[in-house]
Amino acid sequence: MANRDLRKTLLSFATIVVVLLVIAFILRNIAISWAPSRDQYPVQGISVDESHGEIIWHVAGATGVDFAYIQATAGAEKRDANFAANIKGAREAGIRYGAYHNYSLCRLATDQATIFVTTVPRGEYMLPPAVRLAFDNDCGDRPGRALVLSELNTFLNQIESHSGKPAIIEVSREFEEMYNISSGIDRTFWLEANFFPPDYATKPWVMWRASDMRRISGVDGPINWNVVRP
Repeated sequence: MANRDLRKTLLSFATIVVVLLVIAFILRNIAISWAPSRDQYPVQGISVDESHGEIIWHVAGATGVDFAYIQATAGAEKRDANFAANIKGAREAGIRYGAYHNYSLCRLATDQATIFVTTVPRGEYMLPPAVRLAFDNDCGDRPGRALVLSELNTFLNQIESHSGKPAIIEVSREFEEMYNISSGIDRTFWLEANFFPPDYATKPWVMWRASDMRRISGVDGPINWNVVRP
């Protein structure tokens, strides 16, 4: 009798585990294929870097990629190894493209601007440059807000002089909560939140990174999927 009860318990437990695994599989497939409605957000695109390997841009374009932001630089020393190839591929696929920089609190703004403007070509048809503000595990510095705003303005002024276009600021929730960048700098903002529109800045967002786990044909691994507010 005890053995029979044990078998029933084990069978029930195994059934629950299988059900949970099936649910997890279904939810994962929904998550990696999800994107906001095109009716609500007609213009949608991706942001990528060298970690995505060799991108087959014409295939990515066929999945509904209208534009791409491509990492050019990070900090004051890092140039993305695939930047030139990605720019060329996006252009040949007819996808609008722009360059972005990963900003570091551990390096001077002028040094970061220098590497960006010497990496990114001027282009009449390029999208406005973008800078991403997020805490980096390799940089533990947390300077005061006044210094961060001053340095960031220096960086923006220099890359905007190069591009001839106002920059876009992509800021993470944690960075915005500490430094309140959206109240200190008058630029277009690009916010981040999976699946649900973000509201953590004092200004309305113009771009939204709606998912950092979507997968599409032509790109290895999960990508950042972005939409533009109509």
